[in-house]
Amino acid sequence: MAARTSSKPARSSYRCTECGFTPPKWTGRCTECNAWGTVEETGAVPVRTTAAGPVTSAAVPIGQVDARVAASRPTNIGELDRVLGGGLVPGAVALLAGEPGVGKSTLLLDVAAKAASEQHRTLYITGEESASQVRLRADRIGALSPHLYLAAETDLGAVLGHIEQVQPSLLILDSVQTIASAQLESAPGGPAQIREVTAALIRVSKSRAMSTLLVGHVTKDGSIAGPRLLEHLVDVVLHFEGDRHARLRIIRGVKNRYGATDEVGCFELHDKGISGVADPSGLFLTKRDKPVPGTCLTVTLEGRRPLVAEVQALMVDSQIPSPRRTTSGLESPRIAMVLAVVERHGGVRLGKLDIYTATVGGVKLTEPAADLAIALSVASSAADTPLPPNMVAIGEVGLAGEVRRVTGVERRLAEVARLGFTHALVPPDPGKIPAGMRVTEVANISEALAAIPGRGSRPRNSRRNAAGADDRAGQSPVQARSNGVGSPLSTVPADGLELMDGWDPVDPD
Repeated sequence: MAARTSSKPARSSYRCTECGFTPPKWTGRCTECNAWGTVEETGAVPVRTTAAGPVTSAAVPIGQVDARVAASRPTNIGELDRVLGGGLVPGAVALLAGEPGVGKSTLLLDVAAKAASEQHRTLYITGEESASQVRLRADRIGALSPHLYLAAETDLGAVLGHIEQVQPSLLILDSVQTIASAQLESAPGGPAQIREVTAALIRVSKSRAMSTLLVGHVTKDGSIAGPRLLEHLVDVVLHFEGDRHARLRIIRGVKNRYGATDEVGCFELHDKGISGVADPSGLFLTKRDKPVPGTCLTVTLEGRRPLVAEVQALMVDSQIPSPRRTTSGLESPRIAMVLAVVERHGGVRLGKLDIYTATVGGVKLTEPAADLAIALSVASSAADTPLPPNMVAIGEVGLAGEVRRVTGVERRLAEVARLGFTHALVPPDPGKIPAGMRVTEVANISEALAAIPGRGSRPRNSRRNAAGADDRAGQSPVQARSNGVGSPLSTVPADGLELMDGWDPVDPD
């Protein structure tokens, strides 16, 4: 039975000439694209209501639905499959967004070549380059296959025509902002065009059980260009991150209807293409013969993956009234807070110094677990004294100077133990400690700064009793623990961590 419609008195219709949005009434500024003076009256249209119509397929009990249809198919790129939750699902539409030059097209061309090598017919449509340019990249990375079809199109109708002709099981479109529909008057990349192109590709992907990968542009603030509706329409949203001057690239899952969103994939971009990095911790470390002042190691969690990273700090006398505070790979507000805590509760004078902080390898540290490493690197640079070798610092620093617990401490310690590190500064109650790992619990920033040789040395007028305890009143202890048993081995004052090998502070005087 066909759907019935009933007409009501006509009312005026309005439309934005910039994005195609139809507001219910005239406004000076479009509420969708925020453009001024673009809303125009398009004439009176009848108001229609839709009655019930025929269904596409009958509803069945959920237990009778065949789940094998939605089984994922691996892409044979381990790091990408890790983020996708096993691979691409037939009929799923994934959006990969990233900054220009980060390597999106190179990665997806590699995905297309690996899918074609398994006899899966793949269609790669480029709207930004010519077919010959993509062929040159394919020659460079070895992505040639007779089952990989290539076309350069910018019209939506032509794209749908290629799909009808090739009948692919995998479609890659680079990029969704360059494709336009002739049915709309707005320019390519506008909100209305992006909605129309995405909706059409989703319909054809679902009807043909065809996996689709869309490339998306980002704005200057890092968000995906186009309407927010784009992220709601697709099944998977991936962000491709990385400094274009560094080798490391990270794919981060933002939305995934078929898997978890707390996974990341690490890649290395090189002359012959892009390849996955199963153990990326070494990319964030500097190899040197001996420790230097102003460096400290920490462990960050990218999704569920622990990565060892290095934080560096440099301080010089300022030549201007307002000292510089420059950061690279770290959040400026977080750095300002840690500097204030180090100066107020750690006794380190920083007011007249230019301070530069950075990470190694282009990694971006945003989680609070890096606070303690930042504080130690700053204090180490101020004292011009290196931290003990093979030591990592994990913990969040509060405004009162306390060192707070962070998630996944056991997982972080297991990672640094696997890489051969033997010492760690952590918040109280770290949980299970790996074998061969010496862990020192610090409750506040002053206890943590005692790890710097010379800063924690006892004054010449202080004394120690036969048991080795400092006789100064009010000294807060530091609990040293080892080997996963979890029981305190000894209690030492915060001014000397003699339990750790190589941590013998020298009296500066």
